[in-house]
Amino acid sequence: MSYSFDTVIERRGTDSIKYDFAAKRGLPEDVLPLWVADMDFPSPPEVLDALAEKCRHGIFGYSDVADDSYFNALFKWYSERFGWRLSPEWLVKAPGVVFAICAAIRALTEEGEAVLIQQPVYYPFSESVLANGRRLVVNELVYSGGKYSVDLEDFEEKIKREKVKLFILCSPHNPVGRVWRAEELSAMGEICLRHGVKVVSDEIHADFVYPGNRHQVFAAISPELADITVTCTAPTKTFNLAGLQISNILISNPELRRRFRLEISKTGYSQLNIMGLVACRAAYEHGARWLDELLVYLGSNLEFVRSFLARELPRVRLVEPEGTYLVWLDFRALGLTDRELNDLIVNKAKLWLDAGTMFGAGGTGFQRVNIACPRSLLERAMRQLKGALSSL
Repeated sequence: MSYSFDTVIERRGTDSIKYDFAAKRGLPEDVLPLWVADMDFPSPPEVLDALAEKCRHGIFGYSDVADDSYFNALFKWYSERFGWRLSPEWLVKAPGVVFAICAAIRALTEEGEAVLIQQPVYYPFSESVLANGRRLVVNELVYSGGKYSVDLEDFEEKIKREKVKLFILCSPHNPVGRVWRAEELSAMGEICLRHGVKVVSDEIHADFVYPGNRHQVFAAISPELADITVTCTAPTKTFNLAGLQISNILISNPELRRRFRLEISKTGYSQLNIMGLVACRAAYEHGARWLDELLVYLGSNLEFVRSFLARELPRVRLVEPEGTYLVWLDFRALGLTDRELNDLIVNKAKLWLDAGTMFGAGGTGFQRVNIACPRSLLERAMRQLKGALSSL
């Protein structure tokens, strides 16, 4: 491999949310963090070089994109990787996907109207709905035979009964790791079309798909679905750029785009962080080989976890992920309450994971683990987990 992902880089003392805030959040300072979804790998060298060049210039005034190079980098990436051909007018740049989801909620619904999500799911979805004064409706994912699926009957019944106006789709799904098939997305989309439901599709994890799976852009399925969809993308998960606050929101419907832009204007936000713009363009222009090698490394990390659990911790079940670098583990066979499980993870295993209940009621008995780290850290985490479970 051209890039090494085995080097452990010290992140403590760098104002890292992942590493430096355990005590402030009521956890022991010595926990090993495998929680929040950023990676313990440096961004691609080409991205670092582009940022260094901007730093050498030394002026960080108001900035935007002055030519077609930024859009062209996006166009090439999405057409080659996903077969989705973008148009320049679709693009609205925003500081982040959660920011964009909140703006879309305000743009496409009124206070008191219903927004549907599919739990267990990325917890800012529910927070964003409730913080903006909308009603939260949950279409609970069905877990059967070690795999999650959508209850389409419940999906449509909830939409009709609750008069749902907006559906927030997580694709690929965080935390359960599903890469939705085109037919699953089409089925949900047809229901939304029948009942006048708009869709916000969070596709920030689209680049993390394991062999045998393929990410389908929801809006690319048909012109009809594109017409009701706000697609949220970003380079931040793919290239470990979350702190630079950059996302690319793609909306083909002019009226939806106008309403979305208006909500962003109401926040007073205009030009983006110049370093985010620089990093995004460099990543999409030059980061493909780095990402391809990273995917191989993540696959080997996943195989390590899979083998370790089967061999050493058979009562802990891996929910086999089809995508993302977030692993969803089922601890229910241990017979512990969520409080007891969290105590075991934090105080005995000395790990900082994401408790399943954060993602909704369906997360009871589960924990989310971030495997985007050097193998030595992952091995240490699994050893600590084994040691804690041996005390039961």
